[in-house]
Amino acid sequence: MEAFLGIDVGSVSTNLAVLDGQGRLLARQYLRTAGRPIAAVQEGMRALEAELGGAVAIAGVGTTGSARHLTGLLVGADVIKNEITAHAVAALHVEPGVRTVLEIGGQDSKIIILRDGMVIDFAMNTVCAAGTGSFLDQQAARLGVPIQEFGGLALAARHPVRIAGRCTVFAESDMIHKQQLGHSLEDIVAGLCEALVRNYLNNVGKGKEILPPVLFQGGVAANRGLVEAFARHLALPVTVPPHHDVMGAIGAALLARDLRRPGAPTAFKGWRVKDLEFKTTSFECQGCPNLCEVVQFRQEGRVLARWGSRCGKWEADSSGI
Repeated sequence: MEAFLGIDVGSVSTNLAVLDGQGRLLARQYLRTAGRPIAAVQEGMRALEAELGGAVAIAGVGTTGSARHLTGLLVGADVIKNEITAHAVAALHVEPGVRTVLEIGGQDSKIIILRDGMVIDFAMNTVCAAGTGSFLDQQAARLGVPIQEFGGLALAARHPVRIAGRCTVFAESDMIHKQQLGHSLEDIVAGLCEALVRNYLNNVGKGKEILPPVLFQGGVAANRGLVEAFARHLALPVTVPPHHDVMGAIGAALLARDLRRPGAPTAFKGWRVKDLEFKTTSFECQGCPNLCEVVQFRQEGRVLARWGSRCGKWEADSSGI
């Protein structure tokens, strides 16, 4: 069966999805990046090969996420696209009439505004941790609550407390203060969910016309407390897609399928990628006073690419390697 592979590598999670020619999901993997994107991608490839075996032939590969270019070199991608494009394509695949996409990941959060199937506006928060999934992860660890139980606790709250959520440091000190006053764990967890939603809407969503249908994507969408908080603040129904946590990878696979030229061979290196040795090194160029740090990406000891020089000297040199 002809299939398409999508890979989304971020700072917190690495997601892989394999779709057939009709866009149906055949297999998926959600892994923790743990600061080792290459190893995470290889682990995901190993799991997909074991699950699919020889049942599929990969006809196209798409990569997205903050490590999309590195991943593209690693696996041999046909399409490399940013997260906005990948998430928008996946959202339209699930809900063709979608007009607003809320996405919260571990590293950043984003909002995508669509009209008539086209992205007309977007915004990203890549600076403040208080609007991302890492914020909830940190607070869950501080409270001693498994992050998987966060949503259920939030829904059980009777009197959610108001927590200052504009900054992670202030949120932590405010949360400790509320604990010392004797507020219940459920009310504090609900207050944290409310704080994240307020932060998101006041920063990422500021000035945006949020219209239904609204899709909530990203790993954080598993938190039912956040889903309810968004629906309450927006006064709109908020839908969580079935595979919300791997929507970026699904979008990348769809792009690989849709942008494929008939009869064109794929650049995919094959499942053997999982067993190859990849290494990233760097050196300081002494060619001028800029002293650029040049990064080298190697496969089995052979340099595949270099980047980082302002003048492009090393990038041009690597093209013939």
